[in-house]
Amino acid sequence: MKRVFLFLIDVYRRYISPLKSPCCRYIPTCSEYAMIAIERYGAMRGGWLALKRILRCHPFHEGGYDPVP
Repeated sequence: MKRVFLFLIDVYRRYISPLKSPCCRYIPTCSEYAMIAIERYGAMRGGWLALKRILRCHPFHEGGYDPVP
């Protein structure tokens, strides 16, 4: 499952993200955060951390530096 998530994130980063304007409010970007979290904590916990991060990435949140715990 971990490999599937990492593969999907990689596909997004290579083929979908370049078509969009940069819009992530965080450093590291949400996709980079998700890859690190899934590699470090596995598919379930890392996926949960990534989902919480993606839900915070909107214009009404200030953003900034937010590393993987």
